[in-house]
Amino acid sequence: MRSKLIVGMLGAALLLAGAAAPAAAHHAFAAEFDANKPVNFEGVVTMVEWLNPHVWIHLDVDLPDGGTENWAFEGGTPNVLFRRGFTRQSLLPGTRIHVDGYQAKDGSNRANGRDITFPDGTKLFLGSSGTGAPYELRPENNAPRGAR
Repeated sequence: MRSKLIVGMLGAALLLAGAAAPAAAHHAFAAEFDANKPVNFEGVVTMVEWLNPHVWIHLDVDLPDGGTENWAFEGGTPNVLFRRGFTRQSLLPGTRIHVDGYQAKDGSNRANGRDITFPDGTKLFLGSSGTGAPYELRPENNAPRGAR
């Protein structure tokens, strides 16, 4: 009987600890990025992180003085990017691309990516629901039918 009580108390403690742990929150575009600070960079992909809830593209961007600076661009979810034409082979390290998007509000070298353009002119949308998103992905256009 005593062992059942101890096991029950431990189970309850684990449940309470799990409920108190902070969850990774998903953010809105406007919470982290500034639509009034567009960025446009050309550079070389150094790494792509295919993570949920967002893919991160790391790019050594070309600076006017001839140097480079590493930036991280947030894209959509892996599933969204796959449906838009990306594959895991689309953005291998060493690939030269042009990226446009919106800088993080904290001024760091992070941005919400809108589009990438390859040297051959192929353009892929990065899956943002922020400024510049295709009509069907904008939050105001995702209301249930009849609610618009």
